[in-house]
Amino acid sequence: MSTVADKLAKKSSRQGSSKQVRLRLVYIDFWSAVKLSFLAAVAIAIVTVVSFFLTYMILQATTLIARFDEFFQTFSENGARISDIVGLPQVMAFAAVVAILNLIVVTVLGAVVAGIYNLAVKVTGGLLVGFTSN
Repeated sequence: MSTVADKLAKKSSRQGSSKQVRLRLVYIDFWSAVKLSFLAAVAIAIVTVVSFFLTYMILQATTLIARFDEFFQTFSENGARISDIVGLPQVMAFAAVVAILNLIVVTVLGAVVAGIYNLAVKVTGGLLVGFTSN
């Protein structure tokens, strides 16, 4: 009886005419690199905001902020509370600022890396990449 595994084994044992191609990457389009790095930065920004929110919710649910509030009030003379400073709106505003700064930095970094690679190609000749067809 023939199974799927046997059929796959027969297919892989056949030596087909696989052609190997070696290509050299000699140029990275600047605007393509900027667009791709911007897309990656948007994904990182979303992850940043969500992680700040989840971290705050976990700290709130485990009452660590309230415990730290009590600990801080023992040292404070005027009864200042940490929970007044570290609320959800403040945490989310800080997360948004961090995400926007990260968005700018990652986008610029992608553009800089593309520019540096394009300059380095003039010296090194590019990156040699091998491909094969099955």
